[in-house]
Amino acid sequence: MTSPIARVRWDRLGRIAMLCLLVALAYLYLSAGIRIFSTWRQARSDSAQVVALEREHTLLQRQHEALGRRGTVEQEARRLGMMNPGELPYVVTGLPDN
Repeated sequence: MTSPIARVRWDRLGRIAMLCLLVALAYLYLSAGIRIFSTWRQARSDSAQVVALEREHTLLQRQHEALGRRGTVEQEARRLGMMNPGELPYVVTGLPDN
């Protein structure tokens, strides 16, 4: 009879080591893929926000140009009830409701 000596099963140990290596590589690939997908989504969101801000900027530039003209400023002031110095205000009353 042979005495039971603790032998190292190198084939089994090699399989376990390869399995651990495979799990580690799968984790690294998945985490990198998740990071890439997250970055892609953030870039799409940022691009949409840039487009919206550019549209708003164009609108604000047009408003700035319109408000910079003398006629526009005077028209807005009159709409608010203001008048030039020396002008007489007229109040019309008794008009029928439409």
